[in-house]
Amino acid sequence: MAGVLRDYMARMDSDDPEQALELLVPDFRFLIVLPGREATGRSRDDFAAYIAGRNAVERGHEIFRESSDGDLETVYGVVTESGKAVGSFLSAAVVTPDGRMARYQSYFTTTYDLIDPPE
Repeated sequence: MAGVLRDYMARMDSDDPEQALELLVPDFRFLIVLPGREATGRSRDDFAAYIAGRNAVERGHEIFRESSDGDLETVYGVVTESGKAVGSFLSAAVVTPDGRMARYQSYFTTTYDLIDPPE
């Protein structure tokens, strides 16, 4: 199953994360919960500002599970920095009929794994 969340995370992990903006509707709303803080916004421009403020590290999202039900996609996996797992994430998106993200919610933790990493 290849959905918009998989494409979004691949673009966010690339050398040009701004290309992820192409996958968002103009009035995109988001909540990203990180240890000790939350990032929220109500537009694609707000998300562009979030991207611009991220620290520049070699980051990757390794997806272990994904599902979809109607207009909702979910993914679960780990975030790696310089090849080492630093935490896990559970993310969901509401997807428009043309395959763009209208809403996004993600929880990232460095202290708990819902699913053990594959061997």
